[in-house]
Amino acid sequence: MDFVLLCLTASHKTASFDMLERLSRTPDDVAPNLLRLTSCVQGAVVLSTCNRFEAYVEVDEPVTAAGAVGVEAVLEAIEQSTGIPTAELDGAYEVHSGRRVAEHLFAVASGLESVVPGEGEIAGQVRRALTAAREDGTTSPELERLFQRASQAQRKVKNVTALGRAGRSLVRLSLELADSRIADWSAERVLLVGTGAYAAVTLATLRERGAVDISVHSPSGRAELFADKHGITAVADADYARVASRSTLLITCTNAAEEPVLGPEHLQAPSAPVAIGCPVHAPSTHARSQLVIDLGMPRNVDPAVAQLEGVALLDLETIRLHAPLEELQATDAARTIVRDAADTFNVLGDRQSVTPAVVAFRSHIFALMEAEIERARARGDEDGRVEQAMRHLAGVLTHTPTTRAHELAAEGRGAEFVAALETIYGITPAADDANDVHAATA
Repeated sequence: MDFVLLCLTASHKTASFDMLERLSRTPDDVAPNLLRLTSCVQGAVVLSTCNRFEAYVEVDEPVTAAGAVGVEAVLEAIEQSTGIPTAELDGAYEVHSGRRVAEHLFAVASGLESVVPGEGEIAGQVRRALTAAREDGTTSPELERLFQRASQAQRKVKNVTALGRAGRSLVRLSLELADSRIADWSAERVLLVGTGAYAAVTLATLRERGAVDISVHSPSGRAELFADKHGITAVADADYARVASRSTLLITCTNAAEEPVLGPEHLQAPSAPVAIGCPVHAPSTHARSQLVIDLGMPRNVDPAVAQLEGVALLDLETIRLHAPLEELQATDAARTIVRDAADTFNVLGDRQSVTPAVVAFRSHIFALMEAEIERARARGDEDGRVEQAMRHLAGVLTHTPTTRAHELAAEGRGAEFVAALETIYGITPAADDANDVHAATA
């Protein structure tokens, strides 16, 4: 049975910001739906980030049909989960199959395909995608091997090249863009909306720049815990609009809600006494100037806030337009590492794919040998010379075909060995044996 890897990817390179936002609303449902829809799909892992939506699938259809069957299944699962008709996705995605899948994922995990080359968040997102698939029971042995090797390739890129140092994360880039509006970071009244991984990175980056007056609000109710852990002020729901209207820098980075968590109604909140425990900000005596940075996907901020007087909105789409040019030397070195890692992954996978056939061939030859040895013993091979000669001959006979099988597999021609084995010896590896070896060596 042929196991084929497939990747359907929609990213900032192929899809609009609005389309990526719609795809990111319910990514957790896609993989389970995919396995329910199509029996030939053995596993699925979905990677959903600010700038990409990708489904990695293992299909057990013949190679000639795997691409069409897999893509159709993924598109149907996306439509069921997100409500986006398949026709609307035309032109918004690319498909990688077979040997190209590993190189693509390894490049993604290493930050080579990110808006900001070398950004660090993607590596954790790739690991979390595999963890989520494990929890949902949608992963497979080959997808496990693929994502584990992706993390290994990412670590090597990080350790060997300067890509990570040259590249800048979305958080850092957004704050660098904010530098032109902020003269003194220590004077900013900052409100952070969100308590996830991006929030922690954002907080650390703010402190590096000198920000000290920082509050946090959580739409999911985790503000107190986050604030206690990081030594900042928590903002309760009842005080959110008041604090938002008095903050000079607001950064949203939450995935806790599908609808915007910051809108004109929050920034135009009327003045009122500040509750005990909330940050006390004296009303400004000059024209209000607020910068809102939206790092959320789906977007956290109602675009209408940009129409308010004195309010500037910086969202992911704008940040993307200001992404720096790639550091060519670091990128070239990183891509070499990625290609080598992908080649190794594919060679090992191809060798594993012929293992059941090699085992079946060797078992056949050694079974014939044992039968002949028994006949020799029955005829009086008392000194064991015939047995010794037979065992030597069996080893010689199996050596070259076994070596050739792995050479063909490394060239992507393992199916030729399997076909020859069936034609010459009438040997067909059992499907169960193939699956056992596939799982054991993944």
